[in-house]
Amino acid sequence: MTSTLSTGPVPTGSVHDVVTARPGDTCDAELAEGPWLFDLVPGYGPGASEDDVVPEPVVRPGQLPVAYQRMDDADLHERIRAAKEALGDRLVVLGHFYQRDEVVQHADFVGDSFQLANAALTRPDAETIVFCGVHFMAETADILARPEQHVILPNLAAGCSMADMADEESVETAWEELERVYADPVTGMGPDAGGKVPVLPVTYMNSSAALKAFCGRHGGIVCTSSNAATVLEWAFERAHRVLFFPDQHLGRNTAKALGVPLDRMPMWNPRKPLGGNTEEQLQDAQVLLWHGFCSVHKRFTVAQIEQARAEHPGVKVVVHPECPMPVVDAADAAGSTDLIRKYVAASQPGDVIAIGTEVNLVNRLAAEHPDRTIFCLDPVVCPCSTMYRIHPGYLAWVLDGLLEGEVRNEIVVPDDVARDAKVALERMLAARPKDASPVAVSGRGA
Repeated sequence: MTSTLSTGPVPTGSVHDVVTARPGDTCDAELAEGPWLFDLVPGYGPGASEDDVVPEPVVRPGQLPVAYQRMDDADLHERIRAAKEALGDRLVVLGHFYQRDEVVQHADFVGDSFQLANAALTRPDAETIVFCGVHFMAETADILARPEQHVILPNLAAGCSMADMADEESVETAWEELERVYADPVTGMGPDAGGKVPVLPVTYMNSSAALKAFCGRHGGIVCTSSNAATVLEWAFERAHRVLFFPDQHLGRNTAKALGVPLDRMPMWNPRKPLGGNTEEQLQDAQVLLWHGFCSVHKRFTVAQIEQARAEHPGVKVVVHPECPMPVVDAADAAGSTDLIRKYVAASQPGDVIAIGTEVNLVNRLAAEHPDRTIFCLDPVVCPCSTMYRIHPGYLAWVLDGLLEGEVRNEIVVPDDVARDAKVALERMLAARPKDASPVAVSGRGA
């Protein structure tokens, strides 16, 4: 039974059904094909944005045997159910909000990446955590898991284009450049007389374990979309500036809401010296925004909001803060996936709500609230291309492996990286929003 991290029934008419039946209605007709056809191809698969420049190396080849590729859906679902029953409490399956319904129906918990990593901690007897999400999510789960637990990502090709836009080498290089600009002749990058350092790194949860570890080593912190404001306030108490990566839009929208002027939020382009800025601009900066973005949320536009308002008078528009600033400004509300769910739950029967986030979540919310009109702002069906790489075939294959005593596609974060990343995660937990309940944390270094 699926945990109440996400409530309500799984809809029968899924996004995958639409993609399969009407591929012409999607952003890429190849989405209707099996993801295993693209596992060995560099890139993020069908549906990925043309703006997604794949840095090297990010190819994480999948390895689904042909037998599983050829199984029909009924056989796959039966194998998954049978394996889960046989494994019992030794297994916990996590499903991200953006995951396809055909996979979510088998999840023990459904939520965002950090909710899921912590949900696994409520199953201390589980020997294996199967994370139906993308690579950085499984890494976070491994960091927080007990040392003896195994974390599995069903398809190793399920990466994240946004997370890959800020790699460890580029961030290290940027930090060295910032040190040359900001270091004090006496205190270096240490605190000044007022107790503040020149700059602190803040990484979004949607980043690699290596970048979380970078923040841990440099006095920085991790944030989620729900606590980004709290984290920035924490950082501003300790530093004159923040280097925020990898998502520029979450950083800009959050800092703007806190009163930071746009002209004090320069973009840092890792392909240009000083990120494409002058030393004067960097000295005047309060938030340095990394040149990264979410391909899904970048698709939403003000024109889509205007069309929704024209066609549905009285419509309420809620969007994710990874959307561009003009879209967030034009919406009625903006917030994390959890806030969007709560926004819909607090609405009234008969309300019309247009949502700017991943279509699997939007359709699931529409199915959970049939007495309301709920639709995605983007009329083109385009799920998260990397999340879509998880298919019931991969889930069946890794679960069958556990029955045979084999841990397939295990994600293991090196101990030194996990230790430093854990420091940044613990700082995030200590800086949680005032209205948030405490979040348990254990795992290595706890």
